Amino acid sequence: MRKRIYVCLAALLVLFLTACGKTATTGEEDQIKIGAIFSASGGAAPLGKPEMETIKMLVEQWNKQGGINGKKIKLIAYDDKSDQNEAVLSTKKLIEQDKVKALIGGTISGNSLAMIPLVEKAGIPYISLAASKQIVNPSDGSSRHWTFKTAQGDDIVINKLLGFLKEKGWTSVAWLNVANAYGTSGHSEFVHYAPDYGVKAVIEEEFEATVDDAKAMLTRVKKANPQAIIVWGTAQESAVVTKNIRELGINVPIIASHGVGTKSFIDLAGEAANGVILPAGRILVADQLPDSDPQKETLLTYKEQFEKTYNYEPTTFGGHAWDAFHLLMNAIKEGGTDKEKIRGVLEETTDFVGVSGVFHMSKDNHTGLNADSLVMVQIQGGKFVLAEN
Repeated sequence: MRKRIYVCLAALLVLFLTACGKTATTGEEDQIKIGAIFSASGGAAPLGKPEMETIKMLVEQWNKQGGINGKKIKLIAYDDKSDQNEAVLSTKKLIEQDKVKALIGGTISGNSLAMIPLVEKAGIPYISLAASKQIVNPSDGSSRHWTFKTAQGDDIVINKLLGFLKEKGWTSVAWLNVANAYGTSGHSEFVHYAPDYGVKAVIEEEFEATVDDAKAMLTRVKKANPQAIIVWGTAQESAVVTKNIRELGINVPIIASHGVGTKSFIDLAGEAANGVILPAGRILVADQLPDSDPQKETLLTYKEQFEKTYNYEPTTFGGHAWDAFHLLMNAIKEGGTDKEKIRGVLEETTDFVGVSGVFHMSKDNHTGLNADSLVMVQIQGGKFVLAEN
C-alpha cells in the first residue's frame, strides 16, 4: 500500500514539474525581448535620460494595448553611465545572456561605434540613437548590415548649419569641438563641406568633455576675430564653453550643434544660452509649426504623453528613441521575430513619420533622413523658438 502511495506521489510530482515547465516556456514564448542601452547617468545624461524614459513609457503603452500580435514586449534596459566600456559589456550581456531579438541605444557616438562590432558579429538588428555618420557609413568600408540609426548624421547637420551661415554672411568662423568621436566626426564633415559654402575657419580648437574652464582657448579665439563661433559638443561641455565665451565679452553669434537640443543646456548655460542658434529636430518647436507640417500631429502627441508621464518637456534625444522604438515595433509586426526579417523590413521602411523626421530607409541609407528634417532654432528668454521664419 505504502509503495502504491509513493508511486502516485511521484507521478503527481512529475505532472506538477511538467506543468511548471510548460508555464515557464509559455511565458517566454509570449514575450518579445528587446534590449536597450542608454547613457542615463554620467556626462551624457541630459541626452540619455529622456531616451530611457521614452522607451519605458512606450513599452508600457504598447503592452497595455496588447503588445505585438498578442505578445508582450519585455524591455531589458541598461545604463552605460556614459562610459564606452560599460556600453560594450551591456551589449555582450544583452546578446549572450538576455538573448534579445533587437537592440536600441548607444546615446553618444563613441559608445554606439564601440557596440557595432558585437551586433554585426552576432547578427542582431540594432538601431543607434547617435549622430556620427560613421555609425552607418564607415570610412573604412566595414560592414553595417545590421546597424541603423535615427539621429540625423553629422554630415546632414553640418550642411544645414553651413547653409545658414552662408545665408547670414557669417563666412569667417571659429570652429570648436569636443575631443571625442562626436566632436571629431563633426569636424571632419565641416572641413569636407565648408568650401562648398564659402565658409572658412579662422581658428580651430578642441575642448575636453570634462572641461570646466575654456577661457585660455577662448582668448585665442577672441584674437582670431571670427564673425561667429561654432561650438560642436553636447549639453554639459557646450554649456561651459558658451558661458566662458560671454564671460570674456565675445559678442559674436554662437552656433551650437544639435547635441544641445535639450532644456538641460539652457539650465546649465543660464543667461549665456540666450541667442544661441542651432540646427535641431522639430520637437523643440512643435507648437510653432504650421498645421500643414506632416510631423506636427506626431510631435504634439509625443510631447503631451511625455509631459504627462514625466512632468518635463521632451527632447530631441528622447525623440530619437521614440523613432527607434516605433520603427522596430513596426518591423516586428510585419516581419515577426526572425532577426533577418526584422532587418529587412527596417531597410525597406519608407514614409514613416517620426519625431526626428520623415524616414525613407534603403539598402544604401540606414538613417533615412535628409536636411529637411532639421530647422534652425534659437534660444530666446530661456526657450527654443524657430530662427527661420
